[in-house]
Amino acid sequence: MKILQITIIEWFLRLSLSAGFLSAVADRLGFWPKEVSVWGDWENFLEYTKTLNPFIPVEMIPAIGFVATFLEVVFAVLLLTNFKTQLIARGSGVLLLLFGLSMAFSTGLKAPLDYSVFCASAAAFSLSQFVLIEKK
Repeated sequence: MKILQITIIEWFLRLSLSAGFLSAVADRLGFWPKEVSVWGDWENFLEYTKTLNPFIPVEMIPAIGFVATFLEVVFAVLLLTNFKTQLIARGSGVLLLLFGLSMAFSTGLKAPLDYSVFCASAAAFSLSQFVLIEKK
């Protein structure tokens, strides 16, 4: 029974993190209806990226936005497989932690807390530990 519980929790973490990444990417690419979108398109997403990274030269913002989007898609897809779960989960945790810290330093602590960014980061780091539990 314990193994089944761990498997259910592990897959809940995988699906939740993956869905969160893919939803954010869909929003910035304009796939969500306008009434439920945060950014709605790539240009608005880049403006937000610029807000979160005021220390980055403006010329670098599109590259930062592209890298973040690319990593979110890659992490989302790989979280749904058993390929290097510990590494992918840790990478996801780091990406989310960097995002949360950027939000906190540029717009204040309330936004990353309201959007549960630190919880998502902790969930990703927790998922990386399931691999260690399963090996024991």
